[in-house]
Amino acid sequence: MQPDDPATADLVSLLSLTREDANRFSGICHAGAPLRAFGGQVAAQALTAAGHTIDAARPPNSLHGYFLRAGDPRDPIAYRVERLHDGGTYANRRVTATQHGEALFTLSASFKRPEEGYERQVRMPAAPPPEQLTDPLDDPGPHPDYADFPGWGVISMRFAPPPAEGRRTPGQTEQLVWIRATQPLPDERLLHICALAYASDLTLASTAALDLQEPPPIRTATPRMRIVSLDHAMWFHRSFRADDWLLFATRSRTAGDGRGLATGEFFTRDGRLVASVTQEALLRPITPPRRA
Repeated sequence: MQPDDPATADLVSLLSLTREDANRFSGICHAGAPLRAFGGQVAAQALTAAGHTIDAARPPNSLHGYFLRAGDPRDPIAYRVERLHDGGTYANRRVTATQHGEALFTLSASFKRPEEGYERQVRMPAAPPPEQLTDPLDDPGPHPDYADFPGWGVISMRFAPPPAEGRRTPGQTEQLVWIRATQPLPDERLLHICALAYASDLTLASTAALDLQEPPPIRTATPRMRIVSLDHAMWFHRSFRADDWLLFATRSRTAGDGRGLATGEFFTRDGRLVASVTQEALLRPITPPRRA
């Protein structure tokens, strides 16, 4: 059960749910924007609910979700799990998150038993180690809209410097961020995967607008663009710990029609690619308020 005050919560409690019956759960999500539940937490809680209906020997291997409406962080969110398939290796679940009688988010998730097989992966991009980078929360300059966001308390971040002008790909924005859970997590693979789902939504969508504004939590100016997650997809390739440093390499190769697309990969410090993620987000200019 989550604490009454999300601002004082740890990551485990932010992902915890109350079980109502075999296929129904409920949880409270903190705000990601004023009066809007944080989408990363909604997705992570939905995956947690699905995982609680499957034995631990089959961790998630992928998720696909759509954000339909904004959730109210003041009220509980209900998660209903549908058990679509239980095969010898793979299992599939569908989760619908509802609030006030309306669907907020839908999730399809696949789970599988680990197996030995062919291995191949891309090389991790070069980045300074996290120990050589500063904690953005040590800087007194973050924009006040983000200073009290609970995510900054449960996920540690270290932003690498952006690539030099001559090394940038025309039309592409990109960033490298080291992330990890601030506190040690229990040895439960589902929890580490759900923690990564939560963390993946903290900076991914902002990659699509890096040419216009800084990402939270290092933003110092008033944002120019409104960014709202539309969908979220993740694939989990190899085991990892979310309380160890992971390099989150993200890029956005297109924006238009009021939308931006961002993709990313998570690497361990020794270069193993452990997860990939793709997200489309609404991108619209913020209209300044009219003067009286």
